[in-house]
Amino acid sequence: MIRSLITYERDPKSIYAASFATVRNEANLARFSPEMQAVVIRLIHACGMIEVADRIAYSPNAANAGSFALANGAPILCDCEMVGAGIIRRYLPANNEVIVTLNNPAVSELATTIGNTRSAAAIELWEPHIEGSVVAIGNAPTALFHLLELIDQGFPKPACILGFPVGFIGAAESKATLVASPRDCEFIALRGRRGGSAIASAAVNALSAGLPEISL
Repeated sequence: MIRSLITYERDPKSIYAASFATVRNEANLARFSPEMQAVVIRLIHACGMIEVADRIAYSPNAANAGSFALANGAPILCDCEMVGAGIIRRYLPANNEVIVTLNNPAVSELATTIGNTRSAAAIELWEPHIEGSVVAIGNAPTALFHLLELIDQGFPKPACILGFPVGFIGAAESKATLVASPRDCEFIALRGRRGGSAIASAAVNALSAGLPEISL
């Protein structure tokens, strides 16, 4: 048996409780409803940055709409495998299907046909599943841009769009487009360049089960 020489917290429940208590103490959560606070706290926990609370944009009913959709069995549509991998399956209230189409064999040819990225092309394959779904975009700005384009063209609407694409080209702009005109969809987004798969999946986990300190 290896005897540790370092003193640190080892109990998972204590770690979760202390982590989320720290976020509550340090972040400015006053503008959020209790339901949205659970989402924002998880987002902060996922990236370790208190300041993202000030960059969250959302529609007033987004948290309730997303939670309700999941409770009623809605699928979760992810723009990349990393978002899907971060969703904690045991939290899903209705054994919800997690769908990622990016690696579908048809995507590469479709991307050439539409003159866009594979991430954007993969969104077109969501059509049979997207109505009333929860969409989690944590990687590609082109995926969010193209989703909005498709909705403008009559694509079925999801119950909630979680917009967290990350990067230097198009990330801030795609989220700004969503926030400015959400196409009658509920949404949660992180303004600016920051985002990522871990944050997108954290949002899904929050809609599924609230905070870990409650769920453990």
